[in-house]
Amino acid sequence: MTSNSLRPGSSTTIGTRTERGAAREWSFLGTSALVFLASAAGTIYSSGSMSGGMPMPGGWTLSMTWLRMPGQTWFGASIGFLATWMGMMMAMMLPSLVPVLSSYRRAVGEPGKPQLGTLTALVGGGYFLVWAVYGAVAYALGVGLTAVELRWSAFARFAPAATGIVLLLAGCVQLTAWKASQLQRCWEVQACRGSVPAAARGALRHGLWLGVHCSLCCSGYMILLLVTGMMNLAAIAVVAAAITVERLAPRPEWAARACGAVVMLTGAGLIARALGGP
Repeated sequence: MTSNSLRPGSSTTIGTRTERGAAREWSFLGTSALVFLASAAGTIYSSGSMSGGMPMPGGWTLSMTWLRMPGQTWFGASIGFLATWMGMMMAMMLPSLVPVLSSYRRAVGEPGKPQLGTLTALVGGGYFLVWAVYGAVAYALGVGLTAVELRWSAFARFAPAATGIVLLLAGCVQLTAWKASQLQRCWEVQACRGSVPAAARGALRHGLWLGVHCSLCCSGYMILLLVTGMMNLAAIAVVAAAITVERLAPRPEWAARACGAVVMLTGAGLIARALGGP
């Protein structure tokens, strides 16, 4: 006669599944923490290796991010940029992405199901694939703009004021209804409202969808990073904190507006300094 403790629906079986699920969740959180630490360390190292730059007309310095090293091909430079970019994106986005992935894992099914780790990896992979495309486009634009600045000194002298104007516009975006709607979508994704795909193809598609909306929502912050040289550690830390607060704050629209006001003030300050210079 079979003991109750060995039946599939018994409390012992349920307890074992719960323990396995808890162990898998702790493993997921531990892996996420290790990836974050590794990407943060890589970002700090890259920032140090790319410190300095080329003095430009107008009293500013061109970041080494957009320049090739001696003997380096453009292909090698682009691969190096993308590696640095993805490390930076992981360090910046993981604090706000991990809660989203945790919600996805809870919504998909039982925490102990064997394929849960694969599905989570596919969602994360789709998300960061969008950021890789974003980085490739940003690099092409940055290199093209740098070529113009190196060729025409008059254009280079206008760069500080242009940076201020771009920051002013990026801050204005933070105050718009469009930004608020993008934040609302991010919150809906984080809460996993509606149907959640539990198959491999659906998980990848879910990650791509999440990445597209996140990249649109963070476009103002990414512009700020790119126009300030990208590898400025202070700017990276401030932007990462702002993105995390927007995702996790009880009133994200207020956080977005406050951050937008700070960006606008920074842009106005740069414009005033550029116009008041010699």
